[in-house]
Amino acid sequence: MTMGEAGIEAAAGAVREAAASHVMIGVTDIDGVIRGKYLEKEKLLSALVGGTAMCRVVFGWDSRDRLYTTPYTGWFNGFPDDGLRIVPESLRFLPEGGTPFLLAEFTGDGARICPRNLAGRVLARAGSMGLNVKGGFEYEFYGFRETVESARAKDFRNLAPLTPTTGGYSVLRSSVHSDFFLGMLDLSRTLKTPIESLHPEAGEGALEYALSPSEGIDSADRAAIFKTFSKAWAQRNGILLSYMAKPVADLPGCGGHLHLSLWDEDGNALFHDAGSRGGLSKTGRAFVAGQQKYMAELLSMTAPTINAFTRLTPGYWAPTAATWGYDNRTCALRVVGSSPKSIRVEYRVTSADANPYLVLSAALASGLAGIEEGLEPHEATDGNAYDQVAGEDLRLPRTLHEAAGRLRASAMARDWFGPDFVEHFALSREAEEQSFRRHVTDWELERYMEII
Repeated sequence: MTMGEAGIEAAAGAVREAAASHVMIGVTDIDGVIRGKYLEKEKLLSALVGGTAMCRVVFGWDSRDRLYTTPYTGWFNGFPDDGLRIVPESLRFLPEGGTPFLLAEFTGDGARICPRNLAGRVLARAGSMGLNVKGGFEYEFYGFRETVESARAKDFRNLAPLTPTTGGYSVLRSSVHSDFFLGMLDLSRTLKTPIESLHPEAGEGALEYALSPSEGIDSADRAAIFKTFSKAWAQRNGILLSYMAKPVADLPGCGGHLHLSLWDEDGNALFHDAGSRGGLSKTGRAFVAGQQKYMAELLSMTAPTINAFTRLTPGYWAPTAATWGYDNRTCALRVVGSSPKSIRVEYRVTSADANPYLVLSAALASGLAGIEEGLEPHEATDGNAYDQVAGEDLRLPRTLHEAAGRLRASAMARDWFGPDFVEHFALSREAEEQSFRRHVTDWELERYMEII
């Protein structure tokens, strides 16, 4: 029996033993939204072996189900089905009723676009280089004492925060709201997405958790699953969680940072060199250099919304250029840790609203490209990166439209991700920007309605 067959058999056995009559499956779309459905248990058991299908529209609409035409699907081909592979090792049991849940990924034409499939291809390329990858996501987010309905009735403005005042790292806040904090921790254990740390952040209702690191694609699986089901759990408890990049204008935005490290096949930490500054090895420096070089070209994958670009402003704990430094949170890349076990690179430009599979793909592929090309990074930034003028080669795109254009023109992205994905994703971001251009904002109305 192969490892794949053993995984299928193990998942099938657990599903058979579950009391639930149906199983939920989910595919992560381009925007990071898990789209799924319930399957009758016997149909799921059959799909574990032979696969199943889902409508191609999953990669043909935006986060609000507004269609945009792509070469992959549209009215021109009638939105047919495409093949799906159930991922047996992703099996979890949801807290409500113990319903089994499994991730899936596209296997037909959509495999070239599917975010999870893309991350798997990048990880396979790392494996061909003799490299193992460990990663862990951390998310900043906001909690509000609102339902979706009450927030909508307020036009999503002046929402009641979970905490009445700011209180970064406040033990008082964690204790007063222990039901929420302990509930989140319990949920993470149930979902097999363990939280390493959880605390209040700076800002009314601001929060942050770090998921425990894991190997390969499991780090992105954990992020996608916990983001989705933490929101569902919170809404059932009268709390609205937002992973929007900048939900409150005058408060810091929400990062979705990814910590990465590389290891060889014998388990040696490839980023560590005790004799170098910060313990960072030559391989680690090349990895950082690649991330620096290609950050601007891949920014639409890690800051994928109009709102994400409002977060990238000085003084709000988000980077404004492709800088790097040792334990420096004003930089886009933060080298942290000094021991073989702890040293890693934190990719900080990423917003919490980004698709974790695309974040993993962008951050890892750019670093690996740096190793392949033997790159050397710019000088590490000491002190406040906001006060230092970055070179033109480190400048980040200022808008989503500009970022999409940089991705489309990127030879590196086409090499690592394939032209089909690059064109599809760039088109999807341009559609997002065009949707925004049709909207008249409150700022415009207040500024221009009467005086102009």
